[in-house]
Amino acid sequence: MMSMTLLGILGLISLFVLLGLRFPVSLSMILVGVVGTIVATANRFLLLEMSADQAWSRGIKTAMSNMSGEMFEAASNYNLLVIPMFVLMGNLAGVSGMSADLFAAAYRWMGHLRGGLASATIAACAGFAALSGSSLAAAITMGRVALPEMKKFNYSDSLATGSVAAGGTLGFLIPPSGGMIIYAVLTEQSIGRLFMAGVIPGILMTLLFIGAIYITVLRNPEAGPPGERATWPQRRQALLAALPFVIVVGITIGGMYTGFFTPVEASSVGAFLTLIVAILRRSLSGPAIREVILQTVKASATVFLIIIGAFIFIPFMSITEVPGQIVTIMTSLQIGDFGVLLIIIFIYLFLGMFLEGIAMLVLTIPVVLPIIAALEFGFDPAMADMKMIWFGILIVIVLEMGMISPPVGLNVFVVKSIAPGVSMGQIFRGIWPFWFAMALMLILLMIFPEIAIFLPQTMVG
Repeated sequence: MMSMTLLGILGLISLFVLLGLRFPVSLSMILVGVVGTIVATANRFLLLEMSADQAWSRGIKTAMSNMSGEMFEAASNYNLLVIPMFVLMGNLAGVSGMSADLFAAAYRWMGHLRGGLASATIAACAGFAALSGSSLAAAITMGRVALPEMKKFNYSDSLATGSVAAGGTLGFLIPPSGGMIIYAVLTEQSIGRLFMAGVIPGILMTLLFIGAIYITVLRNPEAGPPGERATWPQRRQALLAALPFVIVVGITIGGMYTGFFTPVEASSVGAFLTLIVAILRRSLSGPAIREVILQTVKASATVFLIIIGAFIFIPFMSITEVPGQIVTIMTSLQIGDFGVLLIIIFIYLFLGMFLEGIAMLVLTIPVVLPIIAALEFGFDPAMADMKMIWFGILIVIVLEMGMISPPVGLNVFVVKSIAPGVSMGQIFRGIWPFWFAMALMLILLMIFPEIAIFLPQTMVG
């Protein structure tokens, strides 16, 4: 027999060992959650002086019952329908050419400025993020369009690849963000309100990224030479070509904000409208349809499996009472609410150097959430939901920072795959201005929480 605290610590260690061995995150959580529940339940029955055989048998039955119940609950969660619908929407936007239209429009209006192509890439990534909700999809799609153009105008490799890697992270913040969906499910918050909370920070982050590019080319003009100046007719034509994007995003996001759509309905409407655009543009060939379906199923299955793993792992951690003990320790520190928050952020930044964003989210929220619930941060107790939404935006931005932080930096590896001639060192050098822009965004959110909670507070319904 062992104490529950020791069992919880051993469970966490086992989980990180499995992750270090490159075992899939979802299966690691399921394995540790099931085995941990068996041991914890058996220990309890042994304390009741039950025989070892009976205790272990009860433990196995309890673990199997919990696993089947949690798997069904996760897979049958109605709100999670937004995941496959928004993934489908992003994939359809890619094959329909909407992503290329976004870059073309931004390029026509900004490309003639110093660093204009990099700024256009950031703007296009922000737009595509509003269609896909995926940082990796934004980085890959826009990288394939933008990197050849920046190479053509002799942009420095570090600025070109850094802007693509950083711009892709906007897919984790700007709705419909996959990270926010998972955070909403794990914390039982409104998906629609979280989406709205990401709108203003997403716009500000886009502007801060463009500001980082401006400072970079101000210091080194050769890093981002100006491109060709488009004529006014060319600019108008580019805006008209990007009009379907404006319509689709306006209807889906506007419908959620006004209460006309629930998030699930909005995701379905968005996917349907994007499908109509693809059909009208005659871009849905047989191979394209097959690719869209396969990519949608693969991405959705991956996310659902991670959520199922979290639903199995979290109850095990609750049994061990480790999260509660961590809450007691953290809240007893004489450093104030924001001191505790800074410790949490630094822990996330450290973990972000080794773990993928969604994995980090599902692993840490069960521990971190009770700590945040116990602190005030200047919020009225009646605004507990707004506090959780504000914290969710903070954490999403920290996870974005992890996506471009060495040594793992998932978005950096994605950009490397589409720019094989650029060294990892050059890509990492290019991301630092954007990394500090994210840090500035965190500071602004901590000083002015209204940036995140203004729109959710004014939502209808």
